[in-house]
Amino acid sequence: MTEKRLKVVIVGGGIGGLFAANALITRGIQVSVYEQAPELGEVGAGVFLTPNSIRQLQRVNLGPAVEKVGARVGFGSQYMRHNGVPIAPVQVTDSVGWNAAFGMHRADLVEILAAALPRDIVHTGHRCTGYEQSADVACASFANGAVAEGDVVIAADGIHSELRHEVTPPSHPVFSGSVAYRGVIPHDRIPGWPNESWLMWLGKGKHFLTFPLRAGQLINYVGFVPADEEMRESWSAPGDPDLLRREFSGWDPRIGLLLDQVSATFRWALYDREPLPTWSRGRLTLLGDAAHPMLPHLGQGANQSIEDGMALATILARANRKTVATALLAYEGLRRERVGSIQRGARENGLRYDSANPDLGVRDAQIAAHAAFRRRLYDHDVVPEAEAAALALG
Repeated sequence: MTEKRLKVVIVGGGIGGLFAANALITRGIQVSVYEQAPELGEVGAGVFLTPNSIRQLQRVNLGPAVEKVGARVGFGSQYMRHNGVPIAPVQVTDSVGWNAAFGMHRADLVEILAAALPRDIVHTGHRCTGYEQSADVACASFANGAVAEGDVVIAADGIHSELRHEVTPPSHPVFSGSVAYRGVIPHDRIPGWPNESWLMWLGKGKHFLTFPLRAGQLINYVGFVPADEEMRESWSAPGDPDLLRREFSGWDPRIGLLLDQVSATFRWALYDREPLPTWSRGRLTLLGDAAHPMLPHLGQGANQSIEDGMALATILARANRKTVATALLAYEGLRRERVGSIQRGARENGLRYDSANPDLGVRDAQIAAHAAFRRRLYDHDVVPEAEAAALALG
């Protein structure tokens, strides 16, 4: 037991930062969150929550909220060739300990995470510009002149993290060669569309994904296509619905039916980074995309940031002001190998989805066999190993 509660400053009010705040508070740790945007929010697109993060959301008592505003995904989930010919089912709820997967609107998830926090925890309009630390305190400074001091600073501020360079040498994001068109469509515009299935079509250099949101009231779609130079320069921007329709012309008619309903779409250039050699320095550590931005081809970006937050909270719960630096190294040591393998796996899966292997029979067999990897991914529970790491600190 510590004489006084640890105080943690979180830079970044996205999914990773807000979940970490919830997890830390449940462990009795004092938290403040600083977000650069003038208000919390997310763009109109979906996130797929898998069993490995759902169990962590349940641990911080957010399971009922996810059930209420999410869309349970399971029955009928399927991989298909571009013309709709089935390849393999996608099983997301059949393993021991799995507790369902949910499609969530990103804005809904941010709202749930923020609403669960005590008032005055989250401070918007704070763009982090600097960091300093001593043997006793960590200090984040902001463009508006504010300063936040704590025993620990967590950088959860995304792939463009302002604080990453304080931990590891600067590096450039790696462009994948693809962009993603994303958006949502009201289900009542396509009333026959399955409202509990994750569906993916795979074609040459492209793939297309849908899953439900908001108890099936919305359909989330993502179209992955090769990028030209102009697309590459834009991290996120409005997309051209007509161009999106042309990209998937001649595919399964169901995709055409869905895209006929698209009047506006957003376009993301897809980047990740090479796995970092270190995440922590002294009282500062990285979390989520600040530590391990990954391509979306395993659907694990948000899920791994949630795992990070729970692991960090579990370990810091047994730390004190004198041992936090050692605790942060334990957190990093626990997480880096797992997320590094997922970063690499997401790249490999993207090639698989885009039919990089000219023998589609081989590709289809790989897709079917990939269920074993997903099973290991979803079965993982970060808490027991984090508790073991925390106990090892003494």
